[in-house]
Amino acid sequence: MIKENKNTNTDTAKIANLAKELVNLTVTEVNELTIILKKDYGLEYNHDNITETDPINQEQKKENIKYNMILKSSGTSKLAVVKLIKEITGRGLKDSKELVDSVPTTIKESLNKEEAELLKKKFEEIGAEIELE
Repeated sequence: MIKENKNTNTDTAKIANLAKELVNLTVTEVNELTIILKKDYGLEYNHDNITETDPINQEQKKENIKYNMILKSSGTSKLAVVKLIKEITGRGLKDSKELVDSVPTTIKESLNKEEAELLKKKFEEIGAEIELE
């Protein structure tokens, strides 16, 4: 018969309770805890030490990336592409046609990821080839 270490279960329960208490702290309490940890234990949070491998940091960087939409080819439906460019850029018909005629060309700049993907999909549905940079 294997004996279970009672201390291990007790330690795990203590840590779980501590975690629960920490999660439920108010902002004021977190600030007070920060002061105590720094003053009494010399511990200090340094946000500059967040590494590139930190998943939260990486996700924030991905969300902050801005994309440029480049038309590589209008495909078989040039008129539909001209109309879509006119619609999304607010340019006139003549300017939109000139963009299509001068591929590869940047259609729109500084798009967030969601908007860039949505617009790319719209262009691809009408046969255009789009690249996001």
